[in-house]
Amino acid sequence: MSMTYRPLGRTGLTVSTICLGTMTYGEQNTEADAFAQMDYALDHGVNFFDTAELYAIPPKAETQGRTETYIGNWFKARGNRNKVILASKVAGRDRGGMTWLRKDGSSPEVNKVQMIEALEGSLRRLQTDCIDLYQIHWPDRPMPWGSNPTAFKAKAYEGSENSMLEALETLQTFVKQGKIRFIGLSNESSWGAMQFLKLAEQHGLPRVETVQNAYNLLNRTYETGLAEISMREQMGLLAFSPLAQGYLTGKYLGGARPAGARSTLFNRGQRYETPNAEPAIRAYVDLAREIGWHHRRDHNGPAADQYCLHRKTHD
Repeated sequence: MSMTYRPLGRTGLTVSTICLGTMTYGEQNTEADAFAQMDYALDHGVNFFDTAELYAIPPKAETQGRTETYIGNWFKARGNRNKVILASKVAGRDRGGMTWLRKDGSSPEVNKVQMIEALEGSLRRLQTDCIDLYQIHWPDRPMPWGSNPTAFKAKAYEGSENSMLEALETLQTFVKQGKIRFIGLSNESSWGAMQFLKLAEQHGLPRVETVQNAYNLLNRTYETGLAEISMREQMGLLAFSPLAQGYLTGKYLGGARPAGARSTLFNRGQRYETPNAEPAIRAYVDLAREIGWHHRRDHNGPAADQYCLHRKTHD
């Protein structure tokens, strides 16, 4: 099957519907694995790669930035930076003690000083002078993780935050400097997305082109509000984890933990281990087998598929 391509928001860029997600590079995957996966992706028509200053995942000081470093080394070795639409991200407000992310030990926030440090670090590791799509990894304001909950609970939104306007003004500076081309959001809510669009229009600032949120058969919260925004505002969705961290493949059914799989290694899949998840997964897998869509393969070797619809998975 040949690769298909779609417009990326209103950017004028055309990207593959499958985007290579890279967040395991430097933790679950070696640099050799990463090179093999990037070669495989490019050879099969994938022209869209996504990373972040925070990666590898799970986040920790020892591996922070390693993913971007692997990608930068690959660009240098292959001489093919011009063949890839490159996306990266600046970390949002820290709620977990990641004081190792900034040089001065500050707790990460989305403010001008920290955004400058973050971007310069990403450009250096990626060995490029420009990132095509630069995203705020998660909101600066206090939010439930994933930022698109099914019910609004005011208590979860209490705490300090920086101005969205300051973030947009800083991103505009980056665009004018030629260090980034376009901007996006990630793990954002419908309200947050519309606020950024409104501020951009009011102040003549760069328009948010994409939102990168989870979207799969076990997590459809995107459909409650963001889907309409995507359609009416042409804000492209970068749907991460379409296989629900691999749970939708069925490989974890019955408590199974295959060697080398993410949940086996890191035990971070609790969002897909709720009481109703297992029956739903089993029903989806049965249906996939019935219609001939179920295909098991090794997702852990050097040529494993790690796809972002623009679909981006790290499954």
